[in-house]
Amino acid sequence: MTLFALKLFLAPGFLVAASLAARTFGARVAGTFGGLPVIAGPILLVLALERGRVFAARAASGNALGLVALMAFVLTYAAVGRTRSWRWSLAASWLAFGAVTLVLVPVRLGPVASFAVACAACALTLRMLPRPARQAPLERDHSRWDLPLRAACAAVPVLAVTAVAAPLGPHTSGLLAAFPIVVPVLAAFTQAQGGWEESVRLLRGFTVGFFAYGLFCFTVAETLERLGTVSSFALATALALALQAGAVAVAVRHDAPINTEIAEG
Repeated sequence: MTLFALKLFLAPGFLVAASLAARTFGARVAGTFGGLPVIAGPILLVLALERGRVFAARAASGNALGLVALMAFVLTYAAVGRTRSWRWSLAASWLAFGAVTLVLVPVRLGPVASFAVACAACALTLRMLPRPARQAPLERDHSRWDLPLRAACAAVPVLAVTAVAAPLGPHTSGLLAAFPIVVPVLAAFTQAQGGWEESVRLLRGFTVGFFAYGLFCFTVAETLERLGTVSSFALATALALALQAGAVAVAVRHDAPINTEIAEG
């Protein structure tokens, strides 16, 4: 029951928190905050408890490698969203994620190599993404159904992915744990309500945040068998949060001048 509750409530709660952060601090900060492994973390924890530490450690290594497919999703969304609606952007991006994931299925790398490839993919994505001008968070009217709908959009895929992940083996399970759930929901809502440039700010923030995601997976893959489930996940969470706190601080500082200028104007 506890594991089911994690699957059902953790990701929606995190998505609501990231949505509220976007309203307060802007899309870039929300994206950076949203890069935490709120989906992959619970999936890996469930695998460790149900399938054992060896299985989960190998899945964590595959999950880090899965960030390459996630970066394909991000780049495709930004490219398609420039001229198309969020519906076309989501469809094309999910296809890109699926295609890259299929390519990665036969690729077996250790934790260090997977983490290095993931970091390189994130760095390359940051260079390739457009750089919209800074601006203050947009003031919009939000329907009372807005946040519940976003939460529901996060809960359904989490249950689906965790249901099919374990029988596929650790490597493929890890790749599937990177399935984009929080990113597409926030990106689609952001594009629909704030436009393409606002969604790109969000995607840039996510990409910065995904370095902490990769660090989390690497730490679990390297320490789970030696330290045990509780210690390994605690260490991975602490390191990811520390790196993420620095990234959020940089994002807030990056956006602060434009907000201050507007407030003083």
